[in-house]
Amino acid sequence: MTTFKNPIIPGCYADPSICRVGDDYYLIASTFEYFPGVPIFNSKDLVNWRQIGHVLDRPSQLNLDGTPNSKGIYAATIRYHKGIFYMITTFVESATGERRNFFVTAENPEGPWSDPYWLEDCPGIDSSLFFDDDGKAYITANRRPPSGQDYPKHMEIWMQELDLETKQLVGEKYSLWDGALKQIHAQEAPHIYKVEGMYYLIIAEGGTGFTHSVTIARSESITGPYEGSKTNPILTHRHLGRDYPIANIGHADIVETQNGEWWMVCLGSRPYGGKYRNLGRESFLVPFIWENSWPVVNPGKGIVEMEGVRPHLEEKRWQAEAACDHFDSDTLGMQWNFIRTPREDFWSLGKRLGHLRLYAKPETMTEEVNPSFIGRRQQHINFAVRTKMEFQPNNEQEVAGLVLLQNQDFQYRLEIAKSEIKLIKRESGKEQILAAHDFNKSEVFLKVEAYGQNYQFYFAENAEQWKILYGNADGRILSTDVAGGFVGTYIGMFASSNGFESTNYVDIDYFEYIGLT
Repeated sequence: MTTFKNPIIPGCYADPSICRVGDDYYLIASTFEYFPGVPIFNSKDLVNWRQIGHVLDRPSQLNLDGTPNSKGIYAATIRYHKGIFYMITTFVESATGERRNFFVTAENPEGPWSDPYWLEDCPGIDSSLFFDDDGKAYITANRRPPSGQDYPKHMEIWMQELDLETKQLVGEKYSLWDGALKQIHAQEAPHIYKVEGMYYLIIAEGGTGFTHSVTIARSESITGPYEGSKTNPILTHRHLGRDYPIANIGHADIVETQNGEWWMVCLGSRPYGGKYRNLGRESFLVPFIWENSWPVVNPGKGIVEMEGVRPHLEEKRWQAEAACDHFDSDTLGMQWNFIRTPREDFWSLGKRLGHLRLYAKPETMTEEVNPSFIGRRQQHINFAVRTKMEFQPNNEQEVAGLVLLQNQDFQYRLEIAKSEIKLIKRESGKEQILAAHDFNKSEVFLKVEAYGQNYQFYFAENAEQWKILYGNADGRILSTDVAGGFVGTYIGMFASSNGFESTNYVDIDYFEYIGLT
């Protein structure tokens, strides 16, 4: 096959960072308030990717208690140096709280990764690592310019040496660059590279929305001064208009193949049903060449396309993942996430073999807490989800079911209650029961089908004998364009006792997710 299709990793896998070790490529992405944090993927050909783990998979590494939605883990960078993998990232406590940068290390990308090394006096977000030829290591991030901001969200990129022994910054902080596009705002996502003796600094400018972009500067010295390219921005889609199928392209990282080709990974979104981005920000791939010692992205076109010519690498397809999880393993699949750090054993794969058991917690899906929830990303514009649950509510407070979640204030819940199944729409924190049907069985089949922004909700007493509960629900409330924030839609299972203590639980026999054409 001579072409590939974008995105290379669909769904809410924002801020991709990439590195190559031999003929293996590794890519990571942001995870915000979800746990485990920072999924790591492996590829041999830059097109076919398989998840091999999470970098932050232990509570000792990642305390998300009290983290608001769309805060938490931002814009991680992965690098490899002398047998060690490094992942550096920013932990954003809240909208106004501290931004703390840390890194972890591992000899094997599958883990285990170390506990965090927290960096003192390391301001800003989107921290990155660079290892120079002389063995010195440097950290870059953004900050407000020491001389003050000339316009709203005016930031600069700074750099400081990292002592690999003490795991702390040493020496002077250097102001490197405050971007090419004055007044555009939000200079962030810095990465330094050294190519043929020249230092290159790639950053993002314009925020993460429609005006997102990639710009570049270079210097003969790592400390500067840095000269911006006259062709900046080297990549953006804001000039294509709001009807182009790929939007808000930006936040790039680059890699050279073992064959000497250069490729860029970046984030972007696929709006649908209007200007709505339920899938969040996804990971895309685009080629570039060097011309007069500057990069030219996708020569002759200058944009990210839905389909492009493949890298000149031997194709390596991984075994396809099963569409249906029957919960037969003793560990959760890598596609599953919790909201914030799980602090108690509210789920089990061993209490009933072949089932996932979720215990009802007092916490609900409408609070910024760690509810009894296990979910996965929506990865397709059209999709179908099926599940079989066994649940016997003891009172009106105990509920369980499926949830389509943007955040605590924007969601759909297909909910099993004491004597009924109901569909609840929650928009801007206000709830509306769209449909309800009497139901007293302990076993129930639930299904959601989405075609664009049109959602259909079903239930059944027996397999595949579906009854529609509600049709034509508006999926746009699940987009960041309505709900705000930075994450895409999650689909998952939940159980709650709505503020009361409970020992009850729901047993889930299977969960099937299928992308539809």
